[in-house]
Amino acid sequence: MADATTIESAKRAAAIQAVAENFDPAATHVGIGSGTTIVYVVDAIKERSTNPNIRYIPTGYQSRKVIEQAGLTPFSFDSLSDDVRLDIAFDGADEVDEDLNCIKGGGACLFQEKLVAEKARKFICVADYRKNQSRLLTNWHTIPIEVAPISVPPVLRALRELGSPNPQLRQTLLEKSGPLQTDQGFFIIDAPFPPLLIPADVEAGKGKGDGSDGTWEVNKLSQAIKRLTGVLEVGIFSGLDGVEAEKLRESDAGKTLPVITGGQKPIAVYFGMQDGSVQVRRAKK
Repeated sequence: MADATTIESAKRAAAIQAVAENFDPAATHVGIGSGTTIVYVVDAIKERSTNPNIRYIPTGYQSRKVIEQAGLTPFSFDSLSDDVRLDIAFDGADEVDEDLNCIKGGGACLFQEKLVAEKARKFICVADYRKNQSRLLTNWHTIPIEVAPISVPPVLRALRELGSPNPQLRQTLLEKSGPLQTDQGFFIIDAPFPPLLIPADVEAGKGKGDGSDGTWEVNKLSQAIKRLTGVLEVGIFSGLDGVEAEKLRESDAGKTLPVITGGQKPIAVYFGMQDGSVQVRRAKK
């Protein structure tokens, strides 16, 4: 069992280095994610920020309160104009694979986290050593899925048909209070699947990755779940990273802008390690 003090020290070290290497005091808009690690990110930003005009865009109620308590200025996502891009977004993850695909949603903020990530020019992920895995669903065994309350029974049935052995509706800590509700008033289903393949696994013949042989590739499973009626969002962050998305937008200048979906992968993940060091995993060039 990991020591709680070691874990918190690892989170703090990762946050400090991630902010030192990526936060720009001249930024205008900065996305702030949710979870325990983000508290250390905001603390590190507060130490370095000399610009009172930066607007910090939270991914939910908890991150808004963290921003406010640090004396920084929160700004609602839905108040941003269409042409504004966030300079950067910092967030955590429940698990990250070697391609920088992430599982998020343990804190039930995955929908707003995706909105903020996709609005950012780049997304930096900050986590502790437990989240560092070669494939998703290795240590964190379920995919959080945000669903409309009325759709829970058919979505549970559809997830079982996709190969999830025992998807469960997430309850509050006090079971008598019923299912946990997100900031949108939706529910969360946690769906277990076998560890997810990356495209290189499919190319190497380790599975078809389309569910037909019991294997799923990250992007294909995310898309299959997202297509289910009643699903608002899936807690898999995959597809393009921010740098790739910006290049795609720039290459399409003067035309209809392409739609960037999938939640956006981070361009780098900072893992705080047990020995106090920080391991950085960056997007492959």
